[in-house]
Amino acid sequence: MAIPPAEAVGTATRQPPPYPLPRECPYRPSPRTAGLRDEGPVSTVRLYDGRTAWLVTGAAQARALLADPRVSNRSDFPNYPVMDERHLRMRATREMAREEEGGFAAALFGIDPPEHTRQRQLLIPRFTVRQVSALRPAIQRIVDEHLDAMAANGSPADLVSAFTSPVPTMVVLTHLDVPYEDRARIEPAVTGLFDPDRADAAMADLTAYLDQLIRAKETAPGTGALDPLIAHQLRAGTVSRAELISFALAILVAGTVTTSSALALGTLALLETPGQYAALVARPDLLPGAVSEILRHLSLVEQLARVATEDIEIGGQLIRAGDGIIVSFAAANLDPTVTAHPDRLDVTRPPTNHLAFSHGIHHCLGQNLALLELEIAFGTLVRRFPTLRALAHSDQLPTYLAGDVPRLACLPVTW
Repeated sequence: MAIPPAEAVGTATRQPPPYPLPRECPYRPSPRTAGLRDEGPVSTVRLYDGRTAWLVTGAAQARALLADPRVSNRSDFPNYPVMDERHLRMRATREMAREEEGGFAAALFGIDPPEHTRQRQLLIPRFTVRQVSALRPAIQRIVDEHLDAMAANGSPADLVSAFTSPVPTMVVLTHLDVPYEDRARIEPAVTGLFDPDRADAAMADLTAYLDQLIRAKETAPGTGALDPLIAHQLRAGTVSRAELISFALAILVAGTVTTSSALALGTLALLETPGQYAALVARPDLLPGAVSEILRHLSLVEQLARVATEDIEIGGQLIRAGDGIIVSFAAANLDPTVTAHPDRLDVTRPPTNHLAFSHGIHHCLGQNLALLELEIAFGTLVRRFPTLRALAHSDQLPTYLAGDVPRLACLPVTW
């Protein structure tokens, strides 16, 4: 659908605040995020290039827009909001979904219905509660093996390299039925996708590897998430090899980057917030709600970018066709309809309907797997290491960004 390019959005006389806001603590959005809500649930912000975009901070308005068919996820609209100039040079970002050679952004993330609907219907049977629950024994075994090794090596340890990084990778590889020994090739390539200097080479390496994997499965089928598509859709010609590769890329990236960050930064937040780690040690029954509260507090994916394809009235504002929209999960997760303690992590008081997994048609496909994995990982960690403590404060720990997702380079711990 062709829509006219829009001029700067917003009619208020105030100078829109700059966005995004850099984190001061790796496991929570900037404290200034709350102030973005002062102008109401829908306001304007100024991006790095001087353009303005609508910022949605109200939880109800965020859900409404994410479910609205008049809002597009395509990055080829002129006013599609770009948060950081680096994204324009990185194949692994949504801004590059329009490239003909594709990539993981061309699967699910950077497209609209009806193509998005078709792709999601192909993949969703492998991510249902029932299908994911069947992985529980395997996930528990993976978690136990890594914590056994950490205990055997003794205190102190780096929780990132020993536990929070390899466990999500191994879970995703298990779900895809990929040989775990191939992790040495896959992990550096996934990390490289978010480095402008390495992104093209990393994408080429991953694409070549996944092409080989799919060809091998054509000859010797396995039990992974892609195997039914290879057996039925690929052979029937209803799914292309390139599309299957993009599906695998999407699952690999989304299933490792955010989950490993949630596990590492969530543990650090529990250890640095008085009483929170101890509460889970004492009351493991808190875990399901605690995982939701940790995800709300972290808000690792702080926002998603969209473009209006038609005029939309919402939150007392008129968003014009062509206007860029930023849905702030970080701000919406502070909404009083979501939590009564927006500034604090409290695992005894889980949130109501948080937005850590987005909403609407682009609601995270892997939510069931992520929740099960995090519940098992956090639950086993507090049971096996009840006296765990960090050896460095969060402001002393090296961090980096994978796209927009904050990550810990290491987390030294003792027990």
